[in-house]
Amino acid sequence: MTRPFPELYRAELALERLKPYARMKTLDQVTTPDGKVFSIESIELGSQDPKAPVFGLVGGAHGLERIGAEVVIAFLTSIAERLSWDRSLQHKLEHIRIVSIPILNPVGMYLNKRSNGNGVDLMRNAPTESHAQAAFLLGGHRISPKLPWFRGIEGTTEKEAAALIQFVKDTSFHSSCALWIDAHSGYGLADRLWFPYARSYAPFPHLPEVHALKSLYDRVYPHHVYKIEPQANAYLTSGDPWDYLYDEFFGLQSKEKKPTERIFLPLCLEMGSWNWIRKNPLQALSASGPFNPVKSHRKKRTLRRHMHFLEFMLSTVFSNQPWVYLSVADRERHRREAMELWFNRHYSP
Repeated sequence: MTRPFPELYRAELALERLKPYARMKTLDQVTTPDGKVFSIESIELGSQDPKAPVFGLVGGAHGLERIGAEVVIAFLTSIAERLSWDRSLQHKLEHIRIVSIPILNPVGMYLNKRSNGNGVDLMRNAPTESHAQAAFLLGGHRISPKLPWFRGIEGTTEKEAAALIQFVKDTSFHSSCALWIDAHSGYGLADRLWFPYARSYAPFPHLPEVHALKSLYDRVYPHHVYKIEPQANAYLTSGDPWDYLYDEFFGLQSKEKKPTERIFLPLCLEMGSWNWIRKNPLQALSASGPFNPVKSHRKKRTLRRHMHFLEFMLSTVFSNQPWVYLSVADRERHRREAMELWFNRHYSP
């Protein structure tokens, strides 16, 4: 009997609704131990200008964190339903591009496992190392695929991670402004927005821009629920693909004459699942319970609350001047404020 996989069904419905407007591609195929084959599908909507701003979405990197894929699929479904009548959205998509991998790890989701079919944690599989002592096991290890957070065999990249890395490079590395959201769950009582680095306490080069974006969000939604911080403030990890992609982008960009004219900003949406467990402790006894809202009304509430955030981020990609094109004075001011807010505890140059 086929295991229940409702997220795949909902993703397929979203893809079907987007067909008249989207460019779709199978990035690769992955196989379960029992021989079932799943495709890793991508979607592109809007402008085909390689320099156009990009809003990227990834879900389902960890198979147990099903709500991440659900949030991405719900947003894409909303986009699909609006494109036939929403002239403001149609106008935005003449100038920007929405790109997505709704379910990066379909085998992990099918098997109800954090890892992929080879026991590899896709968020620990990139060729990048922690600059300080990472948390034991949690920070990534090569001991055994039977333990969580396994990085894979050194020098190898899993199909799913390779598909993500290549898709991001193809869609975003020539863009004037690329902002990505990778949706996860399972850490803390608060919903978090993590920005690079995961591997280091050091500030990343576009710190002023991410602080300007945070300031803009704080002004527009002063009562928002998100804790915005560097991922390293929570814990250090090796092998994070977004760290790797950011360094690849910045290395490419730094060779250009004006490296501050383009930005690539990956954000991890880490939904705080401890609240769901606190309100329903019995769900912690199931494999996926610590990572997802089990009660129907909590799931609906979760999907509603993040739609506003994703709409805001889409708007900031379209209207990116206030946080990307900073004057020298504003950039220095945001850098100082960001250092005071996020880095003085851990880092001294």
